[in-house]
Amino acid sequence: MAIFLFLVLVAVVLGIIGVMVETLAYLLAIGIAVLVIAVVFLAVHLSRRSRRRHPVR
Repeated sequence: MAIFLFLVLVAVVLGIIGVMVETLAYLLAIGIAVLVIAVVFLAVHLSRRSRRRHPVR
């Protein structure tokens, strides 16, 4: 969970820098990509956790 929060923080910082400094607009795109990766990471992590709790009979 700490990795997810770190990735979201990095995405927000890159997004803010990308918006504030117009010549670094590519940082906004990188921030959005990092945010998407963080959400996918969280979804995979939660799906693996839910499978482990329900043993197969």
